[in-house]
Amino acid sequence: MMHLSRFSEELILWSTSSFRFIELSDGFCTGSSIMPQKKNPDVPELVRGKTGRVYGNLMALLTTMKSLPLAYNKDMQEDKEPLFDTIDTVKGSLKIFAEMIREMRVNTEHMRQAAGQGFSTATDVADYLVRKGLPFRDAHEAVGKAVAYCIENRVDITELALADWQLFSAMIDSDIFACITVEASVNARNIPGGTARERVWAEIRNVRAGK
Repeated sequence: MMHLSRFSEELILWSTSSFRFIELSDGFCTGSSIMPQKKNPDVPELVRGKTGRVYGNLMALLTTMKSLPLAYNKDMQEDKEPLFDTIDTVKGSLKIFAEMIREMRVNTEHMRQAAGQGFSTATDVADYLVRKGLPFRDAHEAVGKAVAYCIENRVDITELALADWQLFSAMIDSDIFACITVEASVNARNIPGGTARERVWAEIRNVRAGK
């Protein structure tokens, strides 16, 4: 339930007007009794709330067991109600979550735009300089100065010309532009559990195979 609760929090946040990353199907939401424009993400909120109930069942069992000797005692008959309630709650939450995700619409273009904001590929510039032979501490400093320059001039690092980049390190060449896109940043993490497309698809295949 902890993972479902955290996932619920993400979905609730992503569905707000501030993010607009996803849109949940009307079948899993309700309208507001006051605000006609509001769409409440009922299922994620309810699942997030039920996590407290499941945790409460666990604490009830732990409290029951904490003073018992290492043998069966009648106190342990109290395990049935919280155990069965937890099983029903988790199974029901998983079932409706799967149905909700299947019908959820993802605003990929909006997510793509957001992924490139906030100098998100600045670390990739530092990695680029390290591959060129610059110690990371020096690469970190150079990129930090570049970001400060961008903030001062109200531009993004993707808008810098090669001459601008070379103000911060003479080791930067025209190949820098291939390293600072969102796609390049994502695919650069090509390790087990990484964000590279082939790694993500490998994990999806593992899930589908039940591994």
